[in-house]
Amino acid sequence: MHPVIIRDLGLSDYEAVFQDMQAFTAARHADTPDEIWLTEHHPVFTQGQAGKAEHLLAPGDIPVVQSDRGGQVTYHGPGQITAYLMFDLRRLGLGVRNLVTGIEEAMVDTLAQYDIQAAPRADAPGVYIGDDKIGSLGLRVRRGCSYHGLSLNVDMDLEPFSRINPCGLFGIQVTHMANSLSVSLEEVQRQLITSLLKQFNLEASKQDS
Repeated sequence: MHPVIIRDLGLSDYEAVFQDMQAFTAARHADTPDEIWLTEHHPVFTQGQAGKAEHLLAPGDIPVVQSDRGGQVTYHGPGQITAYLMFDLRRLGLGVRNLVTGIEEAMVDTLAQYDIQAAPRADAPGVYIGDDKIGSLGLRVRRGCSYHGLSLNVDMDLEPFSRINPCGLFGIQVTHMANSLSVSLEEVQRQLITSLLKQFNLEASKQDS
């Protein structure tokens, strides 16, 4: 099993964490431990590297940040778990496709612990309950190392998703776990970490803030 450091950033500003991810990835070397960063973000729309402006319909008072991850526009806000995966893919023996599949399966496994049946879609990355999207992912790989990661909707204000075409998909509805049950974000966060560790054969070496 490979060690991984897990950091809980609490409620954070997207741009600051984005810059920290870039700096961490630029500075890491062959012996740098992998890390998973957990956070909730203040409300923000993030536009992927090749994001198209037409998918941003009416952002209003919510800021829009240009990111270097893949994918189109998405929304982050309180009540949503965002997990950033700083992995050395070569050391873990992972290709990008394996990473994407593993992230999706970890979200599916997390939701299954609450009797919520979800599944990925072949035509659009992420995790869905029927036709409704509940989990998203966007990644960047630099020098064989990943950053960015996933977001899972637990109990959040879904209205901002109506101001965009989420992930560039037309007419899609976005849902959250609160539609099915009442659960704390902290509990789901613990379960998500358990699922990610299992999926990627990782062992938490210590927990920091």
